[in-house]
Amino acid sequence: MSQTQSVSSLNNQIKSLLEARFLHVSVEGEISRATYHSSGHLYFTLKDADSAIACVMFKGNAKALKFQLEEGMAVIVHGALSVFSPRGTYQINCLSMEPAGSGALAKAYEQLKAKLSAKGYFDAERKKRLPKFVERVALVTSATGAALQDMLKVAQKRWPLVNITLLDTLVQGENAKLSIAENIAKADRLNVDVIIIARGGGSIEDLWAFNEEIVADAIFTCQTPIVSAVGHEIDYVISDFVADVRAPTPSAAMEMLLPDQIEMLQRLDDTAQHYERLVERLLHTKVLALTRLQELFHQHSIDRKMALWKSEIALLQGQLNERFERLLREKAYARQSLLERLVFQTRQNLSTHEQLLVTYRNALSAKEPKREQKECYAQIVRKGKKVALETIEIDEVFELQTPSTILLAQALSKRPLDL
Repeated sequence: MSQTQSVSSLNNQIKSLLEARFLHVSVEGEISRATYHSSGHLYFTLKDADSAIACVMFKGNAKALKFQLEEGMAVIVHGALSVFSPRGTYQINCLSMEPAGSGALAKAYEQLKAKLSAKGYFDAERKKRLPKFVERVALVTSATGAALQDMLKVAQKRWPLVNITLLDTLVQGENAKLSIAENIAKADRLNVDVIIIARGGGSIEDLWAFNEEIVADAIFTCQTPIVSAVGHEIDYVISDFVADVRAPTPSAAMEMLLPDQIEMLQRLDDTAQHYERLVERLLHTKVLALTRLQELFHQHSIDRKMALWKSEIALLQGQLNERFERLLREKAYARQSLLERLVFQTRQNLSTHEQLLVTYRNALSAKEPKREQKECYAQIVRKGKKVALETIEIDEVFELQTPSTILLAQALSKRPLDL
């Protein structure tokens, strides 16, 4: 007989064997009895038609899920097998999870998106701008779909004058990608302003035709601006990234392209009022300018100039008279000052010359001949004329005269007589 062991020992051995053997597992099945615990952990059962297994996804991994678990949802879980020894039960410890059937599509979507991005299909600089006013629109969509009716209703309400051309297109199924690509090329030859490729909402499989590379190529090579309006607002397909503009819904695409006729009428009224105000303002400005020109004309007229010139002449004449008067006053003051200085100087000169005259008179008086004769001199007179002593010859008789006497003398020699 085999050796007896405890339940705990057996469970621990099973735990070691199972967890080592099933360290990495990927299991596909349907969700049953999903429970979001208050702790953040997620508990559910994964089952198929014949069997079921308990699963747990702890809080850290549960936070990374991008979707909510629903009863019957087909998923693929990735994790490891774990054994709870105290109860002898085992479960899958889920590390990640994805919806079954969409995993391959999601991978293909990401691969194609990366490929087209590398080729420049999503570059902003290559995207064409939508025209400001749209007159002709081509719709690449199904003639029987709800998206078409939604767009037509919006167009009728917002701008009934728009010219819409429908290209009936397969938007779901195996041949949809070819139909979409061909009708984009046809629409590009219609000389319309904008092309809208559209369809209503659906699953990722329903929208997959707009994730095909052939459709992306058709959008990229199209010369007409394209709006991609596929699915609901939360749906993103490859055509959204390649197109020039993405609209969240088909109806939104029409609202984006077409003006609101009521708003346009209001805008026209506002524009008319704006231009009326501009014209009134312009007229008012011109009237002011004309008035200003009239004032300037009056200010620069001949009469005005003559009056200004007369005023300036009178002002200049007054200034000239004032300057002359000031100059005359200055000259009169200078003349008076010079006259006073002249009188003073003349008096000084006269006084000086009078003193000199007195001095010269006194000197002259001192040397007067009569006075000298009175004192010690006599003059020589010959034949009634005064002569010099040197002219008297020997034995010549001459007279010596003083103021009071006349003497006769005879020259005995040529030397001077010593009287």
